Amino acid sequence: MRILYRLAARFGLRRSRMVLWAKYSASQAISTAVSQVAFALCYFFGAAALWATVIAWMAGGIPNYALSRRWAWNRRGQMLPYAIIVVGSAAVAALTTTLADQAAQAWVDSRFWQTMAVSGSYFATFAALFVVKFWLFDSWVFAAPVQPLKYSQVSASPSSSDTVGA
Repeated sequence: MRILYRLAARFGLRRSRMVLWAKYSASQAISTAVSQVAFALCYFFGAAALWATVIAWMAGGIPNYALSRRWAWNRRGQMLPYAIIVVGSAAVAALTTTLADQAAQAWVDSRFWQTMAVSGSYFATFAALFVVKFWLFDSWVFAAPVQPLKYSQVSASPSSSDTVGA
């Protein structure tokens, strides 16, 4: 474990950032497992790839938001940016799985192997978005609010360089 801390320190990472990354990773793993099972079952039993994606996204989205908000970042996030990020991710997954479904149906006869291929595309989409979503959540959705300057911190008198004709 000390090796990890030394390696992180070499790259300028603080322990708190490593813990945040670990918690985010765990919350994503849980929501991915839930959504992956939901997707595979829906698709295998005949749902179109688009509907399987929507159902799986909703099934994984509930634990994802709860774990991200309360456990990983431990603060309330802004709902509109969160919604934009997760709906955008779902749209990318829907497009990817629909294209994978078309390819699988054209090239593969077995429903089991079609399910494996299209489920793999669903998983690959969210795996590819993993780091991007962390950065967006950390810098936009769950970012610590900026503290406004207090009146006593602002100079009321102009400096000599601010006066005209000086």
